[in-house]
Amino acid sequence: MTTSAAPPAPDRLDPRLIRMGLVLGSAPILAGIDATAVGIGLGGMARDFGAALADVQWVATGYLLAIALVMPVSGWVSERFGARRMWLTAVGLFTLGSVLCGFAWSLPSLLVFRTLQAVGGGLMNPIGQTIVAKAAGPAQIGRLMSLLSASITFAPVLGPILGGALVEDAGWRWIFFLNLPICLVALPLAAKLVPKDGEDRNTGNRFDLLGLALLSPGLAGVVYGLSDVEGGGLSSAGIAVLVAGAALIGWYVVHALRKKGLPLIDVRLFARRGFTVASVTAFVAGASLYSSMVLLPLYYQQIHHADSLQVGLLLVPQALGTAAGAFVAGMRADRRGYRAVVTGGVLLALVGTVPFALTGLPGWLLSVALFVRGAGLGAVMGPTMGAAYASVEPHQTARAAGAVNVVNRIGGSLGTAILMMVLLGQGTGAETAYGTTFWWAIALSAVAVVPALFFPKRRA
Repeated sequence: MTTSAAPPAPDRLDPRLIRMGLVLGSAPILAGIDATAVGIGLGGMARDFGAALADVQWVATGYLLAIALVMPVSGWVSERFGARRMWLTAVGLFTLGSVLCGFAWSLPSLLVFRTLQAVGGGLMNPIGQTIVAKAAGPAQIGRLMSLLSASITFAPVLGPILGGALVEDAGWRWIFFLNLPICLVALPLAAKLVPKDGEDRNTGNRFDLLGLALLSPGLAGVVYGLSDVEGGGLSSAGIAVLVAGAALIGWYVVHALRKKGLPLIDVRLFARRGFTVASVTAFVAGASLYSSMVLLPLYYQQIHHADSLQVGLLLVPQALGTAAGAFVAGMRADRRGYRAVVTGGVLLALVGTVPFALTGLPGWLLSVALFVRGAGLGAVMGPTMGAAYASVEPHQTARAAGAVNVVNRIGGSLGTAILMMVLLGQGTGAETAYGTTFWWAIALSAVAVVPALFFPKRRA
């Protein structure tokens, strides 16, 4: 059996493709900024609504759980109604939810509107990736996904900066109102730049209702169970929810393998070596590289006594490094293959994390380390996503997007839970406690090298 060689990667990306990718990436950036900025406004929400902070915390936690619930349906709605139409609808829902959140008159109303916002936020990224993957094709997907991943990494940097400025000067409601003008610009641009949906939509495939009943609550249960950390371990309620969620996901896998039609997320995609390697890398990268991003704001706040605005500014070197790493990695992955690029990215991120495990280092050295770490992050996720989409047939792209995003989210939740349990088990106030936790993050990063070595040496 012979295989045809991949078409050579063009020297330059099509400018129209870049413009389309940037427009499609703008909405997930907004969702990321919103998710990080809202945490700064929780205190103001509690005061305005006369509610306990523990109850207001659901404005942030409930948003993440709602995204976990809706993300698995992204593949089906893309195939059934068209990816372009559903992406525009998702941005519209996110915009409407943002405006309603800004006008919320009580905590229950805010939670309802936040859920509506999360429905749009959970669909935007996987559907946008589907459109980009189909438009770019295997020869350019690595570079284009790297471009998008680089831009999205600015969200956790801009979130605290914008959130701190808005909460201080205008109030927490403006965190949500900020989304309106940007979304109103993105919608007409996307309508102009994104190709119209073709006639190849799978309109005859019935919705997998049992799959939704199993996978969505299962995923939400795993995410919530792993986030319910207290006293250096998971709470008893968190463990129960985690076990129940894992059981539902296992039941879904059995259901998906037995189902005659297309399941909500097609687990048969994992029979493809390239997709499996990319998915495992996305899972481990979420567990090791991206979970430690939760530690960095806490480290700067508790060890260096930085406020939210200062934390955002201190994380700028990492965002710049990510942009640089993604730019270089995207070009090399499309031309040379994924193994060396992704492996090198993991090692760079590992090296950039080491200074945070040490004590007494000057601030400028930590900034340099953040840039190196960011370069590694940029070299990992874009090519990994590109490899996942390049390994499936065009008609499978939508289902692949849902699968790889779900896997990455579970990995991030698992890694975050591990690091938070280590940190809380020692007490969060001491620099040595953070040092030990960062060593755990480094060990997890070393694990990420293993799946990266299974990428093919060359594009195929």
